[in-house]
Amino acid sequence: MKKVLALGLALVLVLSLAACGGKKAEAEANPQPKVTDNADEVSDNMTSSDGKYEVAFVTDVGQLKDKSFNQGTYDGVKLYANNNGLSYKYYQPANGDQATDDDRYDAMKSACENGAKVVVAAGFMQGSALERAAKDYPDTKFVFIDGWGMGLDNVVGIAFNEHECGYLAGYAVVKEGYEKLGFCGGGGGNNPACCRYGYGFVQGANAAAAEMGKQIDINYTWLYGASFSASPEMQTLANGWYETGTEVIFSAGGSIFQSITAAAAANDKFVVGVDTDQSYESDTVITSALKGVKEAASWAIGKAYDGTWASLNGFVSLGAADGATGLPEATWSLKNYSVDEYKAQLADIVSGKLQISSDVLENDAILSVNFSNATVNYVA
Repeated sequence: MKKVLALGLALVLVLSLAACGGKKAEAEANPQPKVTDNADEVSDNMTSSDGKYEVAFVTDVGQLKDKSFNQGTYDGVKLYANNNGLSYKYYQPANGDQATDDDRYDAMKSACENGAKVVVAAGFMQGSALERAAKDYPDTKFVFIDGWGMGLDNVVGIAFNEHECGYLAGYAVVKEGYEKLGFCGGGGGNNPACCRYGYGFVQGANAAAAEMGKQIDINYTWLYGASFSASPEMQTLANGWYETGTEVIFSAGGSIFQSITAAAAANDKFVVGVDTDQSYESDTVITSALKGVKEAASWAIGKAYDGTWASLNGFVSLGAADGATGLPEATWSLKNYSVDEYKAQLADIVSGKLQISSDVLENDAILSVNFSNATVNYVA
């Protein structure tokens, strides 16, 4: 898919051409903010004048304010709604990281019965509940972030080429000079997006090491990340890695980022962020593997309002060729690997000159791959 959306991995302002008819956010207690491209200027909560909420977001496991996947996606939802005068609300399934498919369905049901015309649901675990809700509420459109097509006219799945930005991050940190890396993934070892991040990261690190004629070591685990939540166990694991020589850990699992950055700060070590530019959250972050969840959410909602929803044919996959995966240039802090070098490599991905495997290697399947210049130490 070529240039489906002009994301550019920048803060973009998405204005619908057909937002008329939407419920206005007019309550005196929550006056509509100015049109903005800064999500921090838009409240997470608003009160509609009629108690109906036209644009809804249903969170994945973990926290809404995870400074990553959930937060990034909701930023896109509330920015679109705010900038187009639409009421909006987020829904968190009951029981937190122990939420069931019924809990997720109930959250979507509440959104639909509260007037949602568009429901954005984040995370592949939403699949069963979303399919059920979409069939029960055929007049509501559903955007399934990190999802797939369901053959339903009111569902659009959006997936990302996480292997691309994972590769770019792994390549960059090795070019920067790091030789002892770590990967901590969310989802328990079977989340497709996290698996692509991890395998991409190792591929990129190995490629850079081969070019430099060196051998590197990579600790690799899914431990303590299943719920995408911060935990003492995750911090202890990361601390142990740092104490025994690991220099930088790729944190690919929502709020586990908080545990890993705490360990990094305590050991004067470093972190690769995920999904959004997480350098704003911790000085330990040297780069982030970006995917445009914010921009994609805004863009897809816009398709529901501008009459072009059907053109998506139920599913889109977004990557570097669409401006949807990469590394953050605005906060670049790497000294030995330049933005120009990064742009050249990104161009090779876009052109197809550089091929990266998108295989989803679950659990310990990473051990089945023979890397020429990287030793992967799988921690179970």
